Amino acid sequence: MAATQTATARPAARPATRTSTRRKVLWALQILIAAFLLFASAMPKFAGQVDAIETFAKLGWPEWTRYAVGAVEAAGAIGLVIPRLAGLAAAGLVGLMVGAVLTQLLVLVPAWAAFPAVLGVIFAVIAYDRREETRSLLRSPKR
Repeated sequence: MAATQTATARPAARPATRTSTRRKVLWALQILIAAFLLFASAMPKFAGQVDAIETFAKLGWPEWTRYAVGAVEAAGAIGLVIPRLAGLAAAGLVGLMVGAVLTQLLVLVPAWAAFPAVLGVIFAVIAYDRREETRSLLRSPKR
């Protein structure tokens, strides 16, 4: 009987410290990246910093797209630091980073595509880690 019980016993759950350490590391990254997105990326677009204007002119995009991209970056940055919204914000930012990578590769400076690619991977990890909160958030309007 003891052999049967051992064979059907469930494996031990992951230690809580591993999960909490991962979550703490992701929170630190979320806060740092949110600050970067808001202050170093979105604000220069809103303020009309010369290099932001020149970049969008080089792309041949209308001026309003600079504001739209800045708004998406700012919204994503704010969402990253709100626990209930962090997964959804990260998922949206993955899409923005795909666009940034393609823009760098096809139009601007291909070597700079690595930076948004790395950010995109981090956002994908955050979105995956926060998938339960995102599911709950997406189900909440149905209640």
